[in-house]
Amino acid sequence: MPSIQWNGPKAADWIVVLAHGAGAGMDSDFMQFMAEALAKRGLRVGRFNFPYMERAVAEGKRRPPDAAKKLLAAWEEVIGQVVGSLKSNQRLAIGGKSMGGRIASMSTHLVGVNALICLGYPFHPPGKPEKLRTEHLSDIKVPTMIVQGERDTFGRKEEVQAMKIPRRFKKVWLPDGDHSFKPRKASGITIEDNLSEAVNRVVSFLEGLD
Repeated sequence: MPSIQWNGPKAADWIVVLAHGAGAGMDSDFMQFMAEALAKRGLRVGRFNFPYMERAVAEGKRRPPDAAKKLLAAWEEVIGQVVGSLKSNQRLAIGGKSMGGRIASMSTHLVGVNALICLGYPFHPPGKPEKLRTEHLSDIKVPTMIVQGERDTFGRKEEVQAMKIPRRFKKVWLPDGDHSFKPRKASGITIEDNLSEAVNRVVSFLEGLD
């Protein structure tokens, strides 16, 4: 059973559980920032490592991600654990960075999931726009937000706008942002600007749900 690290008030209306991307675990700068910033805004935020990342941390060496089946099983365990402890007034949003959000997007049918938040969705591998990872998106029934950098190599703004992504999804485009939302210096925008915008939009998205 993956161990969940928590930030934010236990009595929050929204419980948000985020999974990490393929190459960096729940303690990466990005994951820590999002968890702490969302917690400061009144959300209860949980993070966990997939099994392969737990082993990588324990052994001090990089490991490739587990097969999708194992990643999905980890999400199912985490969701079951969290849903079992929710109070009657609390709702659960799941999501994460890149791969973590993608696997979460395949888990929204599980009992107790009320919303999905993808932070840098990997629409396709970089340089391989023909290998789309969007087939299952139309099956998602819960309210969904995708926060994406405009020049993300896993799905740039102009590419994604041409895809058949459900219109009901809320999409947020961060100016000049890459896969981790970082803009170029010449843009005049900072990484802090984009991260703050991402946090603001996630909070307002969840608060706006009935």
